[in-house]
Amino acid sequence: MSGNSFGKALVLTTFGESHGEAVGGILDGFPPNIAIPLDFIQSELDRRKPGGSSGVSSRGETDRIEILSGIFEGRSTGAPIAFLVQNRDHRSEDYDELRKIYRPSHADFTWQHKYGIRDHRGGGRASARETLARVAGGAFAKLLLNSAGIRVVASTDQIGPFLIVREPSDPAAGLPGVSTGTGVNHPDREFSSIEKPRSTYPSPETGIHTPVRYLFSDPMVQHYLEQMMAEGDSTGAVVFCSVTGVPAGLGEPVFDKLQADLAQAVMSINAARGFEYGSGFDAAFMRGSEHNDPFTFKEGRIRTTTNRSGGIQGGISNGEEIFFRVAFKPIPSLKIPQQTVDKEGRSVILKGSGRHDVCVVPRVLPVVEAMTALVIADHLIRYEATKALKGE
Repeated sequence: MSGNSFGKALVLTTFGESHGEAVGGILDGFPPNIAIPLDFIQSELDRRKPGGSSGVSSRGETDRIEILSGIFEGRSTGAPIAFLVQNRDHRSEDYDELRKIYRPSHADFTWQHKYGIRDHRGGGRASARETLARVAGGAFAKLLLNSAGIRVVASTDQIGPFLIVREPSDPAAGLPGVSTGTGVNHPDREFSSIEKPRSTYPSPETGIHTPVRYLFSDPMVQHYLEQMMAEGDSTGAVVFCSVTGVPAGLGEPVFDKLQADLAQAVMSINAARGFEYGSGFDAAFMRGSEHNDPFTFKEGRIRTTTNRSGGIQGGISNGEEIFFRVAFKPIPSLKIPQQTVDKEGRSVILKGSGRHDVCVVPRVLPVVEAMTALVIADHLIRYEATKALKGE
């Protein structure tokens, strides 16, 4: 099976299945002598682990990371960083009936068709538990980026019918409805002076916009999620991600465009359905004279007066904030009876069971951040190599 490695200069290879012995990864190409506080790595995994809040899978995993190589006396050595997390609370018996049944909108049928064999226990390798290794690898990448003054923050833009309307901090800085700040609605961080919550969502009943600090914890949204859980149903979401402190020059102009690698990274996450960066699909409604980002000299360097490019031009970062949105479908594992077929094509009513999330957020936020950090770190290493060749 191919497709288990990601990146070029910084390569993450992941392994493990949902109900196997462990999930883990190998991060190759990580620079030496970077301080690695293991409590930070663990804190990132804790953000993703199940059982943390209402509407989240009750699977009782501690997700304690074990570092096998690549770290010595609290610093990276330049050798491959190998890590794993043991699976402790898998209940494989919950999935016995799925041995011969294809779940709607899962990888069961396609996996069986491609490989002729599949692990029906929780989806096996196709399970979202695989993202645990991405978050661990991304945590190391975040430490590298932090040493370069680069910050990656994901937040929630939409849960079901509740849609954040983002207001730019400067009317000339970007498009209406697109944030130019960082970290709005992030569940784990306090706001700085430039991160004041200006976001609102319209009530589905009245259409009135209500200010909200954190979308996921808002009472109306919580009531909606509890209703979904009570009905055995699920809902979709949209995640916003911001990257600040990125220098101009990251990315390649043809197949390795920075936005293309970001799209590949986040679209490889389970349940991802759409990606847009900068002005995104709104650009189709605009004229070129409206959409272009004029250049100016400000704060001692060349900048753009607007950021409809989302910090990327010609596939290469221009030094402005990079931001994008990614849409996620509703969780396909339901407790509502669903029509499906078995391996012989016979009609079957699938009765929902197992432990599943109602929505991908908040647990997907660290996954989006991790994949973004891996892309930016990979291109940063390549950028630094190019600078060295130029003698800078």
